[in-house]
Amino acid sequence: MSGWGEAMSLPKVIGVFAALAAFAIDQITKAIVVANAATFSAGISVFPGFNLVFSRNDGVTFGMLGGAPWWSLTALALAICVWLAVMLFRVENAAETLAYGAIIGGALGNVIDRVRYRAVTDFLDFYIGTTHWPAFNMADVFVVSGVGLLLAAPWISARRPIKS
Repeated sequence: MSGWGEAMSLPKVIGVFAALAAFAIDQITKAIVVANAATFSAGISVFPGFNLVFSRNDGVTFGMLGGAPWWSLTALALAICVWLAVMLFRVENAAETLAYGAIIGGALGNVIDRVRYRAVTDFLDFYIGTTHWPAFNMADVFVVSGVGLLLAAPWISARRPIKS
């Protein structure tokens, strides 16, 4: 029978910290954007190819499933977060727990937006010429980075196993 000490090995602590950090960074950046919505709505040019904007997306990635009931996307995201949390506590690999934590924190950041605004606040706008990538937020950055790390984790752990 495993106890609390075993359940919270160093890799798991890394994963939980990653989830908390991703969630906090996402919420802080969105709060800044929402508090300055009028300024961001007009767009702020940071450098050629990158603007800060204010937009809301009621769908998921690239606006897919736009118009779906907010609560259905919220329920789906929460179910996925529960599954990812189970996975986080089942693995002993630091890279995998970090990845799961980043995905969970990002997903929960977008869940909070769906509950508060019925849509997700997006503000990062990258473009080339007149072609813009769909705007996104820090939660999306953490989810995509987490998925990328999860895909790379087998190679990372084969090179450098981290023990608790």
